[in-house]
Parts: sequence; structure tokens; C-alpha cells
Amino acid sequence: MHDLKTLGWNTHFEKEFEPYREGYEAARVALEYQGLYRVFAESCELLAEVTGKVRHQARERADFPAVGDWVVINRVPNENKATIHSILPRTSKFSRKVAGELSEEQIVATNVDTVFLVQGLDKNYNLRRIERYLILAFESGARPVVILSKADLCEDVEDRVREVEKVALGSPVHAISAKKSEGLEPLNQYLGLGITVAFLGSSGVGKSTLINRLLGEERQKVQDVREEDSKGRHTTTHRELIILPQGGLLIDTPGMRELQLWDAGEGLTDSFSDVEALAAECRFSDCAHTSEPGCAVKVAITEGALDAKRLENYMKIQKELEFLNSRQDARAQANRKERDKKIHKAFNRMKPRRG
Repeated sequence: MHDLKTLGWNTHFEKEFEPYREGYEAARVALEYQGLYRVFAESCELLAEVTGKVRHQARERADFPAVGDWVVINRVPNENKATIHSILPRTSKFSRKVAGELSEEQIVATNVDTVFLVQGLDKNYNLRRIERYLILAFESGARPVVILSKADLCEDVEDRVREVEKVALGSPVHAISAKKSEGLEPLNQYLGLGITVAFLGSSGVGKSTLINRLLGEERQKVQDVREEDSKGRHTTTHRELIILPQGGLLIDTPGMRELQLWDAGEGLTDSFSDVEALAAECRFSDCAHTSEPGCAVKVAITEGALDAKRLENYMKIQKELEFLNSRQDARAQANRKERDKKIHKAFNRMKPRRG
């Protein structure tokens, strides 16, 4: 049976849990249903739901528990159930914008130490997508590791690895074939007792196959991808925290058909530090890197030191984040007005009426 240390408990959470030590216990969210949670507590699993107070105080989706969270619970007597009273402060958080037009944060996973960014070396390979995933990883606070899966389907693996290393900027890059169990040994260095590793990647890149190899059993469902475009259906339909038999934890996530970033300012800087370092050398501080004289970025592209497509992706993501920030500001302003209106109505109801 698992204990708290196996689940990733450390001094940070120990300190944050101190105010709840009397009458409560800690548990970690393993699975999220519709309004219900499967949590791992000391030596057992429980079905939990948030208290009415937590639900009332939550202003947005991000205020509810997510897979990977450490939560404060109170067990229901004589039942395999619990209530969630609070969420302990997170050490890392993977967020993206929800799909569609709504400007709202969706938390993918929390309290992750290392993230495996899985990209297939088949027809699904996309260097620009890797750059976006790296932004998400850097912004989260976890350590990114790029996993190039399906190496058995690629004829120029070494060239692909070198290509990815140029945009990974020091983050480890590993080429593997989970299907043939090749290249998996180096991944063990990222796994260990209490260490949490999250898997991120689009559908059909082989996340479930890799997790099955690390688990040593066929636990996650695996589906074939279409040969014509290497696209796959969502094998994993929910996020789940899985305990490895040898110690350590994995968080499996559904494949993402679209990855819209959320609040990724520092992640953008970390992921494109090479571009921003060049931009700092431009003659003009507001250089658009198009036709301005003294543009160090354009010189680097001409000399082959920087890929023009990398600059294009950087500028595209910049504009995307600027638009998102404007939508967030407008939404925050609307929320403030709505709160002020409610407070004003409540105040009017409380005022004594003149007789």
C-alpha cells in the first residue's frame, strides 16, 4: 500500500498542511470525474467531493482541485468517502486556455517535477508544436524532457534529435521506440520514489504505449493511428495519477488536438531565449525584425544561425498571448463590475428604511 512519501509528500506540503493538522488529513487527487474525485490517502483510496464552502468561494475552474493536487480532507464515517476542504499551494501547474472562444484557464496537471513532452517521429512530427509544448513546460515550473517516440518509423533519427535540441535549449531530448522497447533505459533517471512525471502530447504520439512499458503491464488502452496522416483518436479520455510499481508517479493526460497557451510570459522568454537575446542586440528597441536597419535577428537568419520559421512562430505566439491578455483583462473587468453590483445590492438591502 502507498504512503504519503510514495505519493510525493515533501517538506513544502508538510509546512502548508500545518494549520489543518488537527482533525484533517492529506490526500492527493488521482482522478477527476464530474464533480467527484478519486484521491489517494494514507494506505487507501477514497471517493471525494468538495465542500459547499469551496464550491461557493471558487470564482473559476482553476479554483477546483485538479489531478496532482494535494488536498485537505475529512473522511466520512463508516464510508469509503471524504470531503475536500482546501487545496494546498501548488509547486507547479500546467495550464492551457480551454478549447474554443471562452477565455478560461484549464489546469492539465499540478505538482509535477518533470514533464515528458512526447512527439512522434512519424508523419505527426512538428517542430513548431514542440516549441509550444516547451513554453507550457517552462511556464509550469517543472523540468521539460522531450521524448521523440516511434523512432522505428524514422530513417533520420539523429538529424531529428539535433533539430529538436536546437529549440529545446538545453532540455534533454531522447529518441525511443516504446513498441520495440528501445531507448527506454535513459528515462529511468527521471523516475524515483515520490517523483511525479506528467506526459503531454497530441493524440497518437504513443504516450499510452510508453506508460505501459514503464508500468510493465498493459494498463492503458492503445489504438492504432491512421497511416495516411499518423493521426490517432483519444485513447486516454481523462487525466490520471498512476503509481509506478518501482516508485514514482505518472500523470497521463488526453491527447491535445489544439494547444492554446495561458499566461505564458516567462515560458515564452525561457523557450525563445535565443531569439530574445538576438533581439536585444537590434539597433532599435522596438525592432519588428522585418526591414529595419541594424536588425540582429535578420542577420542571424541570413547567416543561418536562426531558423526563419522559429522567428515566425515566436512572433505568432507573441500576438496570440497579447490577444489573450486583452480578453482576460476584459473578462476580469466584467467580473469586477458584477461583484460590485452584487455588493451594492446587498448594501441597499441592509440599509435601514426611514419610516
